[in-house]
Amino acid sequence: MEDNIEIEISETNRGNEQIIINKKHKFNISFQRKDKSKIYRCTEYKTLNKCKSLIILNDKKEVLKYESLHNHLEKEIDVSISVAKHKIKEEIKKNSIPMDIKPKHIFNAVSQEMGLICPEYSTIRSQIIRNINKQFPPNIKSFDDIPIESEYYKTKRNENFMIFKNTDLIIFQSPFQAYLFSNYHKNIFADGTFYTAPKFSYQLFITRIYVGEFNMFYTSSISILKNKKQSTYETLFKEIKKIQINLGVIH
Repeated sequence: MEDNIEIEISETNRGNEQIIINKKHKFNISFQRKDKSKIYRCTEYKTLNKCKSLIILNDKKEVLKYESLHNHLEKEIDVSISVAKHKIKEEIKKNSIPMDIKPKHIFNAVSQEMGLICPEYSTIRSQIIRNINKQFPPNIKSFDDIPIESEYYKTKRNENFMIFKNTDLIIFQSPFQAYLFSNYHKNIFADGTFYTAPKFSYQLFITRIYVGEFNMFYTSSISILKNKKQSTYETLFKEIKKIQINLGVIH
């Protein structure tokens, strides 16, 4: 077995586990044994080369056996692309707000880490975009599909800002908006729009308050209404008022 084997963990385009050896060869997982050790075979195993190289790692990713029987050229460029894709994918996962992700910025950070072996941006741009798109929530096709709980209902301070949902209405209000509403509720302005409302809903409804000290209006809640029933509007204001009651502002 070779000495000084350098191992990097990566994955295939389908998300399956992959091992990189010495930045030259790729090994895909073949199967896991009863002792939890895993056998990886060279990616050229299923090609015309039928490469018989394999590596066995235990559950701590320590090398138990390595048979370097490569009968083909080293694949440094192909390997560098796989490593870059994996590193970028991991960086994307760390970002909780997909809309804020800048593909080129992430690539630049990874390429600086990898150095000269990093592939060009154009060769992996489409893969980066796909990984970013996977971070977005699934497409919502009906009002009932809107989840009651979601990581997207959290502020950067990890505060929940979805305060109410039933079959006809969903209300969003952050703790800061609740604070503004509770302190400046004497001047409340409300407006609804149909043009920017989701296709599966009837109206996007917004409440705003006026802060005299700054001579400015602030949005204090955003709601999505499924219909225009009077009971839906009554529930909306009842739930917003309930927050103020809990804060001890309105009695």
